[in-house]
Amino acid sequence: MACLVERGWSGTSTAMVAKRAEVSRGAMLHHFPTKADLVIGAVEHLARLRREDLLAAAESMPGTGRSRRALALLADHMTGEVFQAALELWVAARTDADLRATVAPLEQRVGRETHRLAVRMFGVDESEPGVRKLVQATLDLVRGLALASTLTDDRRRRERILDAWAAALDRELGRSA
Repeated sequence: MACLVERGWSGTSTAMVAKRAEVSRGAMLHHFPTKADLVIGAVEHLARLRREDLLAAAESMPGTGRSRRALALLADHMTGEVFQAALELWVAARTDADLRATVAPLEQRVGRETHRLAVRMFGVDESEPGVRKLVQATLDLVRGLALASTLTDDRRRRERILDAWAAALDRELGRSA
């Protein structure tokens, strides 16, 4: 993951990863025959760990300030290394059909899981009119803010936007902040 985040897709090689992980290249290639297999395996593993962290956080979400807390957790999730690594894969997959064939189903699965987690974190019922769209709009907003933070430290602006969005969510969901 560190190689992918630091060097990008084209700058990462299996030899570099094996050296950094202090394993033989043969051992690594036995488990991960291609660079795509290796990187996707790492992204899946870290996404699974992060999902478990978010699930634990969702279980202990307070009633008061729930929307803002959920937004903070999602923003942290999407500005971390897993998002940065996934972004590298998305960009590479845009022009590499073989990689895209592997990355697209992974991203669809992770997207569905993140949506379900967000529903739990916000403590909402998707059967209520408009709630599903609100959750998806929230995820799209947070992903966009995370993308903006890849080039500059956009934390202050992001926090102001998330504060405003939490208030808007609370109004739409009919609950007090």
